[in-house]
Amino acid sequence: MYRITEEVRFCYGHRLMEYVGRCARIHGHNARVEIVLGAATLDRRGFVMDFDELETRVRAWIDATLDHRLLLRRDDPVIPALEAAGEVFVALDENPTAEFLARTIFDHVKREGLPVVEVRFWETDTSVASYSA
Repeated sequence: MYRITEEVRFCYGHRLMEYVGRCARIHGHNARVEIVLGAATLDRRGFVMDFDELETRVRAWIDATLDHRLLLRRDDPVIPALEAAGEVFVALDENPTAEFLARTIFDHVKREGLPVVEVRFWETDTSVASYSA
């Protein structure tokens, strides 16, 4: 099988509910996401997919959905105050963990019809979560 990997970086803030430790407080990360596509054969150009096309498609969605957003679980008690202040945030059904975000990005790429095999989500330089089919 042929595989290609494209990397996309973005910034986000979050906090984890029902967590004891520093990540229970609102804080931010500079995420690095690796999107791995795979195919048994190459297209007529000799590609699994053009790197630029993959980066452009994924980047557009990440910019519109996750980049420079505060990601919170839907029942986070800070949400009413953010709404009252007119602040932008994203309410999610689950804790915005690296694992959840890897799966969320994987699911989006798959819905785009791309042959995604794995998404690796680097929350920090030393901490990575992955999701694969």
